[in-house]
Amino acid sequence: MKEYTPEQIKRKADELRLHVIEMTTAAGSGHPGGSLSSADLIASLYFSVMKHDPKNPQWEDRDRFVLSKGHVAPVLYAALAESGYFPVKDLVTLRKMGSKLQGHPVRGKVPGVEMSTGSLGQGLSMACGIALAGKMDKKDYYTYCLLGDGELQSGQNWEAAMFAVQYDLTHLIAFVDRNRLQIEGDTEKVMGLDSLTEKFLAFGWNVYEIDGHNIDHILGAVKVAKANKEGPSIIVMNTVKGKGVSFMENNAGFHGRACKPDEYEKAVKELKEALQ
Repeated sequence: MKEYTPEQIKRKADELRLHVIEMTTAAGSGHPGGSLSSADLIASLYFSVMKHDPKNPQWEDRDRFVLSKGHVAPVLYAALAESGYFPVKDLVTLRKMGSKLQGHPVRGKVPGVEMSTGSLGQGLSMACGIALAGKMDKKDYYTYCLLGDGELQSGQNWEAAMFAVQYDLTHLIAFVDRNRLQIEGDTEKVMGLDSLTEKFLAFGWNVYEIDGHNIDHILGAVKVAKANKEGPSIIVMNTVKGKGVSFMENNAGFHGRACKPDEYEKAVKELKEALQ
């Protein structure tokens, strides 16, 4: 694949954000807030970090990506389309009857989607299974998994965290989109999660905490995680819900609500200005 500079990856992230706004507005529903906060990571993975081939989605030696927070499917679909897995023009069919682009990713319907996700708290377990299979098969691929911070309130994640250490899954790298907001509001008021870094360290993981909107930080943390040959790694990304659209930033109301027409115009204007 083409080599992207950090500046080009940042631009791709903003292009993904624009797609997210267009897709969810066309659908009249969806989850823009967490999609926008995840865009810098998703762009980094698909346009720099991961080994993958849009012309051969089932390539045996590809890296695998599990979107545990499946409700942010719009940003994943945008990255897959921009990578060449399917036409970009299909993005506006999000959540439409007959479209392959459903509200949550479905394996077998969308090229490049590794697992059907959306039942929160299950993705890390899936990623552990994929990583263990790779280890048993003596493969070198990496398994990446993106978690929402709110879904870490589900206990299954912590069973998976123990499993990953028990089976020394060195080729498993997880990320937490730590935007501190979930559908009910502030994560710390719903079910406090601080300090995630200390929690995962206590479980035996390699832990890195970064600015999740800084491309250099993302790429650097992945590089360090891959160089660590002992145990699984997790990168806690401090992010802003709704990043890139002023009235969406740190606004839990846009966790699962699309823009109204006037909001859409303002959001598109801001994102296009960022791309100039």
